[in-house]
Amino acid sequence: MSNETTVLDGDDLARTLARIAHEIVEGHPDPSALVLVGIHTRGAVIAQRLQQRLAALLDREVPLGDLDISFYRDDLATRGDGGQDAPVIHATHLDGVPLEGASVVLVDDVLFTGRTIRSAIEAIFDYGRPDRVQLAVLVDRGHRELPIRADYVGKNLPTAVAERVNVRVAEIDGRDEIAIERREDGPDAARPTEAR
Repeated sequence: MSNETTVLDGDDLARTLARIAHEIVEGHPDPSALVLVGIHTRGAVIAQRLQQRLAALLDREVPLGDLDISFYRDDLATRGDGGQDAPVIHATHLDGVPLEGASVVLVDDVLFTGRTIRSAIEAIFDYGRPDRVQLAVLVDRGHRELPIRADYVGKNLPTAVAERVNVRVAEIDGRDEIAIERREDGPDAARPTEAR
């Protein structure tokens, strides 16, 4: 049993992405080296939306890639319960993305323990050596296990470990929203879920 509270609706999400795009532009006086890389699954969708907003602000196309970090995770063997929660593997699309000497902005939906971002940084450096890597997230929910912080944050959302942050995007879920779900019972009630 669970209950859910919506904290951002579709309009809020659009405004949040617009603000993040403006902050990225401000953080890159020379945008020629700027590259976006979205982390599957919803981070890749968010990165596509940011790319469109940045193109309008900069009057130029920003290179875009996406990344699956499933096999880079240090907790892959401990996730799930016999395959039910096993990760879905997506293709990584970084071929032709100019990473060497770039200023890469990694994009994800929720920053939680930091393990996803650590894995993403490791994966990025397997494909090239950017000058710097920054992080943009829609939600920072706290509970960090690694010394990782976001450079661009849509919303800081303090949560309990037993809560889950659900980011929904129209391309995948049919609607845009961010909600907090509180699990009342069941085996996941007291177990953190890294992805959210």
